[in-house]
Amino acid sequence: MAEDWARPVVAWAVQSREPEKIRAFYSQMFNWEIGDGPNMLVPAGIGGPEPGPIGLITKNDASRIVLYVQVLDLAASIEKAKTLAGSLIAPPFDVPGGPTIAAIADPEGNVLGLVQQ
Repeated sequence: MAEDWARPVVAWAVQSREPEKIRAFYSQMFNWEIGDGPNMLVPAGIGGPEPGPIGLITKNDASRIVLYVQVLDLAASIEKAKTLAGSLIAPPFDVPGGPTIAAIADPEGNVLGLVQQ
């Protein structure tokens, strides 16, 4: 396996019980042009690093912010999280037309998406 390095945040999501309300807040707060649908795309802003992480607003039973971090080896990263008192929330799955991702929780229950490089 190749030498690893500090892994980048490649996406984030605001999960909300009332996504339209949250969409209105963030679009007005930060002048974001947020897309429609079940996964409301939030494009990278002007002046940030290119291309910038993708953002989404999605419906969920709990309100939270989720970071998606790119990893070199998805299976190894899941096992490492478990050894560090984390837990597996969602096993790896393929996003149609996109990457393979999984979800873990840190020791306090914060959810992190892991994105296979």
